[in-house]
Amino acid sequence: MQLKDIPFGITDWAGIEAEIHPGEQGEARWRSRHFGDIRVRMVEYSAGYLADHWCKKGHILLCLAGELHTELADGRRFVLTPGCSYQVADEAEPHRSSTPQGATLFIVD
Repeated sequence: MQLKDIPFGITDWAGIEAEIHPGEQGEARWRSRHFGDIRVRMVEYSAGYLADHWCKKGHILLCLAGELHTELADGRRFVLTPGCSYQVADEAEPHRSSTPQGATLFIVD
């Protein structure tokens, strides 16, 4: 990935309107910015959130608050707490997110 044609800027995430994405349970609130082909998001999952799909998109994801549970299609499971991150390539390993208590994430994809 090459970051180009992005002038220096500051993002006040609280000032970006959230898009609501319902899960199988709970909801995700996405605040998004786009820089060419790169999407950067601040995502808040409600307590009890369970994704309604298996995601095949690649991400670099950092847990800022709460606890994120990630299940891979092969059955492996991981728990991220504040300060932990994961990375996965496009079309590499389908994954699904859930959280018992809610979570706030910073995601680049």
